[in-house]
Amino acid sequence: MHSNMEEKRLKQLIALSEKTLLSDLELSSIDPGDPVRVDETPEGWKLLGAGNYACVFMNHDYPDIAVKVYAPGRVGWESECEVYRLIGNHPAYSACYYAGEHNGFYYLILRRLNGKTLYRCIIEGVPIPGRVITDIDQALDYARSRGLHPHDVHGKNVMVTDGRGLVVDVSDFLKEEPCSMWEDLKRAYNRIYMPFMSKNPVPVPEWVMNGVRKGYRFMRHSSVFGRSS
Repeated sequence: MHSNMEEKRLKQLIALSEKTLLSDLELSSIDPGDPVRVDETPEGWKLLGAGNYACVFMNHDYPDIAVKVYAPGRVGWESECEVYRLIGNHPAYSACYYAGEHNGFYYLILRRLNGKTLYRCIIEGVPIPGRVITDIDQALDYARSRGLHPHDVHGKNVMVTDGRGLVVDVSDFLKEEPCSMWEDLKRAYNRIYMPFMSKNPVPVPEWVMNGVRKGYRFMRHSSVFGRSS
């Protein structure tokens, strides 16, 4: 994995993760279509987010680091390790410092990305500059140049920080089947956000965003969703 983290500090973080997080962690994944459920977060750790296969934690003594833990029985850890190996060092992506297994949990130690997801920006009425879209486009092109296939890139998996765009989740970048999520998001940004919301962004209730998300998922799986540009 990456060597741009002090070896002593990394060893301390590995030991801390295995002793205080992974030894006492209680999480379960009943259905791969639903987020992993964290039954108890060990003391000293904060849950940053839960996906369908893994959860991400932060220790208060290491605010610049995220520890991603895969739920028992859920695949993807090996693929994500390979994705980070291929990406290498790029400002729009996290970096993987270590990958290991402890107490039945497979986990990654990652550089933590700070900011707001595009999804959260819409809910809070935070402006999304065009530079963010350009940054993410360029980051995805870079991933393709490294032999990867950007997949599952949507509003909850991309982030704004200091006016720049970041890609948060790369776990599905080895999947070769086509994925139009990012192109669909850009289409919505150009057709709806820019003309109607960009000059005076206002908060959009989360229940509205959830309705949009569910409607989008329905249309993606039906013939009524157009692919015209």
